[in-house]
Amino acid sequence: MRTNDLTNEVLANLRKPRPYPAVTLVLPTHRTKPDKLQDPVRLRNLIAETGRRLAEDPQVSAAVRADVIEQLEQAENELDLMYALDTLVVFAARGEHQFWQLTRRADTERIVINDTFLTRNLVAARAQNRPYWVLTFDEEKARLWSGAGEQLVEEHRYGFPIEHEPNVSERERASRTGVYDTGYRDEAELQHLRDVDAGLSKVLEAEPRPLLVAGLKHGLTALADVGTRAARNALATVPKGGLANARPSVVLEAVAPARAELLRGRAEEALRRLGEAIGRTEFVAGIDEVWRAAQEGRLALLVVEEPYRQKVRLTGGHLAPAGDEAVSDESGEVRDDIVDETVEAALATEAEVVFVADGALAEHGRIAGVVRYTWAG
Repeated sequence: MRTNDLTNEVLANLRKPRPYPAVTLVLPTHRTKPDKLQDPVRLRNLIAETGRRLAEDPQVSAAVRADVIEQLEQAENELDLMYALDTLVVFAARGEHQFWQLTRRADTERIVINDTFLTRNLVAARAQNRPYWVLTFDEEKARLWSGAGEQLVEEHRYGFPIEHEPNVSERERASRTGVYDTGYRDEAELQHLRDVDAGLSKVLEAEPRPLLVAGLKHGLTALADVGTRAARNALATVPKGGLANARPSVVLEAVAPARAELLRGRAEEALRRLGEAIGRTEFVAGIDEVWRAAQEGRLALLVVEEPYRQKVRLTGGHLAPAGDEAVSDESGEVRDDIVDETVEAALATEAEVVFVADGALAEHGRIAGVVRYTWAG
């Protein structure tokens, strides 16, 4: 499964406790040769290492170990790593397994054995790859696409695709003359646009997301002129024809510049809000302060530099940076994924999470936020 499939319900199910052991494998993967050729071998090595760890674990019986390893091997057999993205996450417990391919790259390979699955990579990928809608249309067909990052799949809900049979006399004239006039001139064509706009209204009401609309320039104008709000509220339009019957990869390439502009705009807006929060004393910065605000459910906005990772030691309720070789001991617990943990905590309390470019928060410890309220006193 991919980021598009990651709903709140799916995440809630993944977070449920499992009978020990619940295994999470995290594997950075490659999209291109020759590097991608090593990914199946690396996955096989992770599964073998998991087997060794489970064999040494006194809490795990031989029968349970065999069940969990069988689940991991089933996932391995179902995977096609020729189409890998940037990170593979595999979950396995007794009687179940699933795997996720993500467009957010993990730093390193990991094996986590616990009584819950490690969902932080999924949560961070979902936050980075904010879902969006794409509408592609012409006089005969309108298709709706669900996007998340670089993943795009056609949506078959809300009445989409919406098709319109062109005027017979117009089609016959065009076939005779070879002149295929385009435009929305008669009531049937305008009704087609109204149907499309009504479908968009249902979509945006049920699942609000940024909307990109792609079609010929005259079609974009006509759709905006039909008099309702949905198409007018598109955050970006892409004046390009020939997409109503195009493959997902073609549509994704066509809307890529508009989507990149949306992401830039979202990052700029987040940084502006941070600046305003400083003046209102609603600003937190640095991993310790931001992490505590996230744990307390006070964050309204979390802004993180995209490549930022930090290993920390937790002592007395506060975080301090820890070296790569640090381990938990009497001085405090070491956590090596504290940034993703903070992202997950923020999203769990419905905070907005925005990733920005490396260096954008250099003056604020690479992570900052706007809080809903401050403590009195």
